[in-house]
Amino acid sequence: MTTRRRLITAGGVVAGATALGIGVFIATGQRRFETLDDARRAVVPLAEKPLQTTGAWNLAQVLNHAAQSIEYSLDGFPQPKPALFQATVGHLAFALFDARGAMHHPLDQPIPGAPALAADASVPDAVQRLLAAFDRFERHSGALQAHFAYGALDKPAYARAHLMHLANHWAEFSPG
Repeated sequence: MTTRRRLITAGGVVAGATALGIGVFIATGQRRFETLDDARRAVVPLAEKPLQTTGAWNLAQVLNHAAQSIEYSLDGFPQPKPALFQATVGHLAFALFDARGAMHHPLDQPIPGAPALAADASVPDAVQRLLAAFDRFERHSGALQAHFAYGALDKPAYARAHLMHLANHWAEFSPG
């Protein structure tokens, strides 16, 4: 079987599993969200049935962190890396993540310059914040702000970045 045929076949399996609502994991074992609606469907139940996290942040902190990232793509990141970094290292990192369909970053690393994530935040409030950020991102029709590390991304690339970011953090979730 050729590489192209394997990719087409694998894509069909992923698309079919996604259509059936089955959690999709890529080669790294990481969950994958194909669309913001996929992510929304996974996040909504967390308000009623929260998952535990195995990392340094609790569920509300993780969800608020994901919301911050989306909000900053619209409003601007507080401490962007230098333009040279964004155009070289950052651009290449995003290209690699995008090609693999998965992102890997330190899961307890805050967005540079972002306010601290409150440990006592409510999970339902964090779910609502993330859902509102998804909605705001989808409705946004203007220019997007440069990512603090990756630099300028168009809306489809930013959507993929947000989905990969959430999926990367999802790896720390376990049933309560």
